[in-house]
Amino acid sequence: MTTTEKLTQLGARVETPRSPEEAVLEIVPFTRGDGAPAIVRFTCPEFTSLCPVTGQPDFAHIVIDYAPDSALVESKSLKLFLTAFRNHGAFHEDCTVMIGRRVVEATEPLWLRIAGYWYPRGGIPIDVFWQTGAPPEGAWLPETGVPPYRGRG
Repeated sequence: MTTTEKLTQLGARVETPRSPEEAVLEIVPFTRGDGAPAIVRFTCPEFTSLCPVTGQPDFAHIVIDYAPDSALVESKSLKLFLTAFRNHGAFHEDCTVMIGRRVVEATEPLWLRIAGYWYPRGGIPIDVFWQTGAPPEGAWLPETGVPPYRGRG
């Protein structure tokens, strides 16, 4: 059986998981090779979750950068995982760090950082940053910033 035959979501009709905990992050192999590590970036500019107190929607722009070792997160499974937060109540900080930890758990990268740029609620935007440690030597790291939007200084 090839690696792609082990994937259960890619190429199939899959319902959105009911919660992030139920979502399955699938992986595909990656051959790192010699030299500086690659940096892979995923951006989710329309991420949503729910406020755990009010149940109102929260919106964020999520940026995930990671240096894969031997596995990549399969992008459809990541999209389904992120979509599962739409009915998940948690604070901004918890959502952001949970996403980073789940990708690390699935892929065991050399390094990962995540930035969550949360849109203002009550006039205050909250930005959350988390990483696994120092970036790998020789890796080119793009800025994590997102363009300014109304309500952000």
